[in-house]
Amino acid sequence: MKAKKIIWQIFPANLLILLVALTAATWYSTASIQAFFLAETENSLESRCRLVGARVVELVEEDNIAELRDFIVQGGRESGVRLTVIAASGRVLADSNEDPDIMNNHRNRPEVATALSGTTGSSLRFSTTLSDALLYVAIPLRLQASPVTTNLILRASLSISSLYQTIARIKRRVALGALAIVILAILTTLFISRNISRPLEELKIWAERFAHGDFSKRKELLQSRNASREVVALAKTMERMAENLHEKIDMISNQRNQLETLFSSMREGIIAIDFEERIVLINDAATRLFDPGGSPSAGKLVQEFTRSLDLLQQIQYVRETGESLKAELTLHGSQTTSYLQTSAVPFHMANDDSSGVLIVLNDVTHLRRLESVRRDFVANVSHELRTPITAIRGYVETLLDGALDQKEDARRFLAIVLRQSSRLSDIINDLLALSRIELDSSTDNIELEEQHICSVVRAALQTCQIDAEQKGIILQLHCPEDIRVPLNPHLIEQALVNLIVNAVRYSPEKSEIRVEVLACEEGQEVSISVADDGCGIGAEHLPRVFERFYRSDKARSRELGGTGLGLAIVKHIVQAHNGRVAVNSEEGVGTEFSFFLPIKGE
Repeated sequence: MKAKKIIWQIFPANLLILLVALTAATWYSTASIQAFFLAETENSLESRCRLVGARVVELVEEDNIAELRDFIVQGGRESGVRLTVIAASGRVLADSNEDPDIMNNHRNRPEVATALSGTTGSSLRFSTTLSDALLYVAIPLRLQASPVTTNLILRASLSISSLYQTIARIKRRVALGALAIVILAILTTLFISRNISRPLEELKIWAERFAHGDFSKRKELLQSRNASREVVALAKTMERMAENLHEKIDMISNQRNQLETLFSSMREGIIAIDFEERIVLINDAATRLFDPGGSPSAGKLVQEFTRSLDLLQQIQYVRETGESLKAELTLHGSQTTSYLQTSAVPFHMANDDSSGVLIVLNDVTHLRRLESVRRDFVANVSHELRTPITAIRGYVETLLDGALDQKEDARRFLAIVLRQSSRLSDIINDLLALSRIELDSSTDNIELEEQHICSVVRAALQTCQIDAEQKGIILQLHCPEDIRVPLNPHLIEQALVNLIVNAVRYSPEKSEIRVEVLACEEGQEVSISVADDGCGIGAEHLPRVFERFYRSDKARSRELGGTGLGLAIVKHIVQAHNGRVAVNSEEGVGTEFSFFLPIKGE
């Protein structure tokens, strides 16, 4: 929306206030005048009723109705008002304008009803008979010989058309006066608004010159004699601002000239910070490292740009000591962790003795991850393969040293060699399966199809049924038939088989293993849990049970034939489905492994 000039902001507001005030004053004055005239007319009618009231009572007490009617007609003609005598029953006894014998009962007239209660009544209404607005005033009269408070009602009425005409003339005069005041106020407001806006327009012209870099003739700013004290103060502030702005522009230009060559020759992330710890220069590489997709950060305090305590401490060290510093820092994001090699060096601002800090950043996250993966893999694989290879080598050497001649020992040794070679095969197969799952997950090559989860769970139970029966273990299943989940049936079955096989291995004979499928209350995911009554897992081992080759009881795990990769495979399969895993266990009681899958595919 286009901004308005200040004169059109001040003038309409003042005009509106003036119009509202004059309208209210005009309305109030005319209403007061009308109320005053009506009150005076009402008092006049009441006075006339009081003047003839005594005579009316005498004539009624004498039961001289004919003379009463003549008296009322004559009184109405002389006073110029309509007089009406009404009995307490509402019957009209006499009227100055109409034949009372043909007039309706007046008991329900508002002014008559009020007078019957013992007080003076009045009413202003439009007469359809006379097509005129009339004011009625009725007073109560009491006969001397009657115990009743009110026996008669004497009513006077008068047309107020002339009164309304008079009030209308007064209103017109008031309106004309208000119009004259409005015109005068408009001219005055325009004059005042113009005097206010003219110095501001002059300030605007100078501000536009400043914006275009023209800082010459600043001392001539605001020569207007009509400027207010506030505008003069603003002009002086603008003059000081222009001086500071001129200095800042010179400083920034010098800094830019110094750093352009440096920036053009480097591809690493670069951040230049001044003596106030504000970012004066930053390239896109650095922005992506700390704030992917963020807005330009030049001019911000470095504390606003990053919360990395290590980086802030490096900057502080270089600023205080003036020495260069090379270090490595870790950035913990919401989902990822990055590793950076930093080189911070001091540098001096152009035309200034103060120093800043220049930071060069190299992202070595990928290298660190590769090194970590390589170390972990080599260590874990070496550790897992050493035992079966050592066993195979030992028994083969024993056989070669003469044990082949002893058939019973030879067969026992060969059985051990076969078992250890099978273990080697299992480890290699699990490693290949884990590698394949990771590759498919990273390339989004896992195909999901929505189907009933119960069919997949039952298939896994059937696969493990024979192993469970050999130990007399009962497999129990609770699975609602109406739960459908987008999944890869082969992978989910493999994950369930790994969990159930683990439960069978570590459960005592003739125990139970419970497999339960539940839809969570929020309706966003489904949980699949496998619970046993086995030996349980210590609390200190729970955070790491899903790591590759991690065992809480290494000796027993190898004795039972585990490779140490089953739970890692489960975790990667579930994560490939955008799910999560969980474990609850108590030593000597049992263990429950669970994983959660989103009901709606992501």
